[in-house]
Amino acid sequence: MPHIPSAPTAELSILPFAEAMARSGQSGGYDAEKWLYVPDFYTEYRYLLGTRGEKPLVCIGINPSTAEPDRLDPTLQSVERVAKNNGYDSFLMFNVYAQRATRPNDMERVCNEALHRANMEAFDYILSLSEQPAVWAAWGNIIEQRAYLKDCLADMIAIGERHGAQWYTAGRRSVKGHPHHPLYLKATSPLDAFDIRAYCAECL
Repeated sequence: MPHIPSAPTAELSILPFAEAMARSGQSGGYDAEKWLYVPDFYTEYRYLLGTRGEKPLVCIGINPSTAEPDRLDPTLQSVERVAKNNGYDSFLMFNVYAQRATRPNDMERVCNEALHRANMEAFDYILSLSEQPAVWAAWGNIIEQRAYLKDCLADMIAIGERHGAQWYTAGRRSVKGHPHHPLYLKATSPLDAFDIRAYCAECL
């Protein structure tokens, strides 16, 4: 079943990232030594979902759908395969905006700044897990769905620069220049270096 937001996230009680991270693994129902899942229960937002390892590939989508540990949707299954075939021992799925909505058109039209700040804290955390983080831009044309997504991405780029992140894409970019979505990529798709600053100047 698709996830349809129950209400604007500003009307919900949102766990700050640090608190959600501290609680991660306590809810049970999955192997916390294998999975990193924050918050660690199904709710209207998700900061991150992935596997633990020494060499993670950080994949960036637009917003979460229904995936959970041991119940990956087709997109995350593809992400896991591409990461493995490019020499990474784990993957971390992160999103430009943390609100769950299977259909991008169901995303809220106004950015919840509190949710965005917590999401950026999550991004800062996952980049801190690697000496030179590998970040795979994989959001497709959905970046155009809401005007605030460009600003969210700009904050991510600044955080990435502080951590020395290396940006990549996989597959052919769209006519508008947006990075390919993971869903229909072959597992053997290589990662190509991606000039994220040039992309923002030319395509957003």
